[in-house]
Amino acid sequence: MKKLIVFLAAAVIFMTSFTKEGGYQVGDKAVDFKLKNIDDKIFSLADQKDAKGFIVVFTCNHCPYAVKYEDRIVALNAKYAKLGYPVVAINPNDAVAYPDDNFANMKKRAKSKSFTFPYLVDDTQNIAKTYGATKTPHVFVLKKEGSDLVVKYIGAIDDNTEDASAAKEKYVEQAVDALLAGKTVATTSTKAIGCGIKWKQ
Repeated sequence: MKKLIVFLAAAVIFMTSFTKEGGYQVGDKAVDFKLKNIDDKIFSLADQKDAKGFIVVFTCNHCPYAVKYEDRIVALNAKYAKLGYPVVAINPNDAVAYPDDNFANMKKRAKSKSFTFPYLVDDTQNIAKTYGATKTPHVFVLKKEGSDLVVKYIGAIDDNTEDASAAKEKYVEQAVDALLAGKTVATTSTKAIGCGIKWKQ
């Protein structure tokens, strides 16, 4: 019996560690981070005192899917930053293998697209791995609950990559609207559609 208990305990520990390696699940507490922004300053979620939460988007410059969603990401920030849910964009790609995604080009891209939100570089890729991001774009909606940042939605921005006007399900908007209204998020996770993150070898 003792051996069985020990085995089961080990199995639980193994499964827990395996789940965490895969990134966050809805309901998990997200870690803060300190990453360099395109203004050359270090950005931290903790410094955003007035925010009620965040729309964290892992994205990049070169991925066709990310490019198609750029205007929608800008629109999300325009709509929700003033309501307490600003966009925070993070580029996790290996810039050595993909120079289009290097820091200089991030600055150029942000300027050309008039980004009104932080565009951060995840040089070590540790934040992308911790969050469990796998695609660009990949969204994590976080809500402040006391001193915690709780994951409320993970996945795609909407259900139509090709045409924003044809999207029937605007997942991120629906999630943030629900949170602002004090309601439960109906769709908490969807499959992120985009390019795979370019991991360092």
